[in-house]
Amino acid sequence: MKVVSSIAELRSELAPRRDGGHAVAFVPTMGALHEGHLSLIRAARTAAHIVVVSIFVNPLQFGANEDFDSYPRDEQGDRRAAEETGTDLLFVPQVEEIYPPAAATTVSAGSLGTVLEGEDRPGHFDGVCTVVAKLFNIVAPDVAFFGQKDAQQVAVIRKMVADLNFQVGVEVCPTVREADGLALSSRNRYLSSEERSRATALYEALRSGRDLLLDDADLDTVEKKMWEQLAERGLQPSYARIVDPDTFAPSRKDGRRLLVVAARLGSTRLIDNLLIEE
Repeated sequence: MKVVSSIAELRSELAPRRDGGHAVAFVPTMGALHEGHLSLIRAARTAAHIVVVSIFVNPLQFGANEDFDSYPRDEQGDRRAAEETGTDLLFVPQVEEIYPPAAATTVSAGSLGTVLEGEDRPGHFDGVCTVVAKLFNIVAPDVAFFGQKDAQQVAVIRKMVADLNFQVGVEVCPTVREADGLALSSRNRYLSSEERSRATALYEALRSGRDLLLDDADLDTVEKKMWEQLAERGLQPSYARIVDPDTFAPSRKDGRRLLVVAARLGSTRLIDNLLIEE
């Protein structure tokens, strides 16, 4: 594995491989790598000749009162994990490399970026779109891999790829969970042992919602039940909704549906989702 920190060096490394007909798979991350990230790298390894992984904590997707400064960082551990999982090129740029001082252009996520997570975190998805668009232009991958845990991010990126005519496939890998159902997240590191035991409420609420839906309960009842389950375990719910997985508009009562929840546990905000395909 080769580690590069500049755009010019990354492009220089990729050019002869691409000229040789090698397909490029890309896994963008913010580091603090866990098994969820590593599952994406393994999937990328099976899909292309060259695997590029980026580690970049993107300031544009953090709000003024969010955790940019304290976001988990583990450069040495991330390098070991990326190499052991089959990464060919690890891109670890500084903020100034991605956002030079004179940079002024951003990418809007549109209306999809203003609901649910976008409503709770104004500007978050514009920051996601801007950095992913830049990374796609820098890496020029044939295919990029994302995790289902960040379902609204996936929908936003797919919409951006379609709207801006990026020539990149978007592959989504299943959420990786602990044995008790908690979705893996870099922010789980913030949780105390007592908070960690209560965090399973997110997945439990989703499973209860799924069971009610499959038992033909009405949507309002399902959403209310998920919200109540979160609150009963001492979490502060932000939302508990049933939406269309592509548009994040309120779901109809048939077809593909996505149950989404978000809640605060102490100072940590967690999200999760469960897809129902009929």
